[in-house]
Amino acid sequence: MINNLQISGVHSQLTDEIRKYIHRKIGGLDKYIPKRARESTFVEVKLKSKNAKTKHTFECEVIIKLPKGNITAHKESTTALAAIDEVENNLKIQLKKYKDLHTPSRFRRRILSKFKGSVAADNLF
Repeated sequence: MINNLQISGVHSQLTDEIRKYIHRKIGGLDKYIPKRARESTFVEVKLKSKNAKTKHTFECEVIIKLPKGNITAHKESTTALAAIDEVENNLKIQLKKYKDLHTPSRFRRRILSKFKGSVAADNLF
């Protein structure tokens, strides 16, 4: 679970049920964050209630601050829980891309470690 999670409601009061739901959904995204970046990750969740003339909508905005950049997502829906679900799906996709970019693959790590070892051995002789 993500430890640094700040939740705020704009134009509405957040119930305990919604807070627990956000912790479960957004807090569970830590498996998509690289291991070394998990400690310094900060997540800010804003749930806004919009009251138009004919319909009532909720907008969920999430900002994830990572060591090598920020990831943002926001979606609107008729219910707060649906907006949170849509944002979670969007964040999963973005975090997978972030993890692929900032985490070397096993094959690449193996090659780099062999290369670094041979360079160090060459410098000794």
